[in-house]
Amino acid sequence: MPKQQIAAAFTAAAGLYDAPALPFWHYFGARSVRHAALRPGQTVLDICCGSGASALPAARAVAPGGSVIGVDLTASMLALARAKAAAQSLSNIEFRHADFDQADFDHADFHPGSFDAALCVFGLFFFPDMPAALRKMWRLLRPGGTLVVTTWGPDAFEPANSLLRDAIHRERPDLDRVQNPRQQLSEPGAVERVFAEAGIAHLETFAEHRELPLSSAEDWWTIVMGTAHRGRVDQLTPAQFHRVRETCLTLTARSLQIPALYAVARR
Repeated sequence: MPKQQIAAAFTAAAGLYDAPALPFWHYFGARSVRHAALRPGQTVLDICCGSGASALPAARAVAPGGSVIGVDLTASMLALARAKAAAQSLSNIEFRHADFDQADFDHADFHPGSFDAALCVFGLFFFPDMPAALRKMWRLLRPGGTLVVTTWGPDAFEPANSLLRDAIHRERPDLDRVQNPRQQLSEPGAVERVFAEAGIAHLETFAEHRELPLSSAEDWWTIVMGTAHRGRVDQLTPAQFHRVRETCLTLTARSLQIPALYAVARR
């Protein structure tokens, strides 16, 4: 998905991103921070920080004396993150509107070796060149620094995801003609291969399998509208949108699989 489409999808999704039906952002953000084993006084860069699901707990973990910078493509997500940081009285965190791929991180406080830790939670698969993005994250770490990348495991959001994919395919087969990078990264061994291509050794991975309870099929539609799925459904005509929504609301499952994989590398 092109960067402009990613930004547009999450701009549209921002109003539902922190809805009660989507508690997994906060859960996996906090879990990613735990895998980073942060300590007071450290500096942290959070790439694709969204509304702060990992940046905010990271700021609490490195206080006092530490700091966090969150970077994201989507201004509306950063506005949510700043509001939450203010509500939580976190003064050791800042959020910057930037494309990590394009930004010049070789000056000021972004020169190589600037950070003790880098986090990228559910964001790596948005980069067109994932090994290159990882190499950039790696260069920004000090010796002894930690990189944590979190991605979805196999069959994430099933059985609902297949229901949505089939419904969209019936309406607009062109929208899923190319394999989703998120799905590619969830294949067994895919994360390890991307890290190996980036030249990052000594990788540890930790799989976590969870279920997300649903109160009704409406919860699934809220998830669709509050995640990257929004980028596809917003390309449908009103009639197509209505039919896809009606199909999603036939979901009978009352829980979804939400497996995640944490990849942890220490420099």
